Amino acid sequence: MQGNNEQWQNTKQKAYLENHWFIPQFVDLAVNNIAQKFLQPTQLQSLADTYHLAEENRNPKKIGIVMAGNIPLIGLYDVICVFLNGNYALIKPYAKDEALIKHLIEKLIEWEPETEKWIVLAPMIRNCDAYVVTESKHSSDSFAKYFQKYPTLVRKKATCVAILSGKETNEDLEKLADDVFQYFGLSCKNVSKIFVPEDYDFIPLLNAFNKYDYLIDHHKYKNNYNYMLTAHILNNKYYMTNGSILLVEDESNFSPISQIHFEYYKDEYELRKKLQNDETIQNIVSLNNHSFGEARLSVTCSTVEDDIMKFLQTLN
Repeated sequence: MQGNNEQWQNTKQKAYLENHWFIPQFVDLAVNNIAQKFLQPTQLQSLADTYHLAEENRNPKKIGIVMAGNIPLIGLYDVICVFLNGNYALIKPYAKDEALIKHLIEKLIEWEPETEKWIVLAPMIRNCDAYVVTESKHSSDSFAKYFQKYPTLVRKKATCVAILSGKETNEDLEKLADDVFQYFGLSCKNVSKIFVPEDYDFIPLLNAFNKYDYLIDHHKYKNNYNYMLTAHILNNKYYMTNGSILLVEDESNFSPISQIHFEYYKDEYELRKKLQNDETIQNIVSLNNHSFGEARLSVTCSTVEDDIMKFLQTLN
C-alpha cells in the first residue's frame, strides 16, 4: 500500500477518476494512516490479544458488509476485523469507492489463494448471518427494515466538534484546519462545528484556514462554496470567509461541504455536559482533551473504534 509500483499507482488514479473527491493527497493520507496505524503486526496482534481471538473459528459466520464511501478505503477496517475473527466477509463496496478495495482484495488472493473463499466482493449481499451497515442519506426505509431481521451493527451519521477558548496557538489552529479540511470534511471524524467564547477573535482562525485555500481550485468543492455563498447573500445571512471556507453561526452540528458552523458559549462546563449527551458527536477537540490535528486520523467511521470487534464477539 505504501509502495510505488505501477499497478497500485494506476489503481489510485482510477479511484480519483471514479470519485473526484478522492484526490491523490487524501488517498495517500488514508492509505498511510491505515498502513501505519492499523496494519502493523504488533497492532494486529494487540487487537487479537485484546479480544482473545482463537487460532481457529470452528463455527464461522457469513458477515455482509455494506460499505460507506465518504473517504478512501473506509471499509477496509471492517473487512480485516471480520477476517481476523475467522468469519466470511461478503462485501458490497460503495459504487464510487470500489477500485481501491477491489485491488487490495485481489492482491490478497494473489498472495494467498485460500483468501478467496473468505473475502468476496458481491453486487448483492443476501443470506448472511449478520450485517455491518453504514447508514447514508440514501438509505431507504425498506433498506433499514430489511436489516432489522438480522443481527446488525448500524453506524449512524456522526461528526466531531471543537471547543476553542481563544488561547490556542497558531500551530493549534493549523492542526484544527487539518481536522476541518482533510477529506474535504467528508469524514465523520472531521470537525464540522466549533464553539467559541462570546468575545472570540475569528481572524487568527481564518488565517490558519488559509493552509487549505488551494482546495477552492477543486471544481466540486468550489461549486459547493459558490452555492452556499450565493444562498447566504440572497438570504441576507451573516457569514465570514477567507475565500475558501464559510463560517456561519448555526445550531446544527453538521455543516455542508465548504462551510463550518460556529456557536457562542458562556460556560464551558455546561457546554461539555450538553455535548456529552449528544449521540451524534464522536469526539470533542480542544486544548483540554483530544489534540488538534488528530480527530480524523483513525481508520474507521465508528464512535468507538472497536465496535465491530465487540459486535462480532456477540455472534460467537
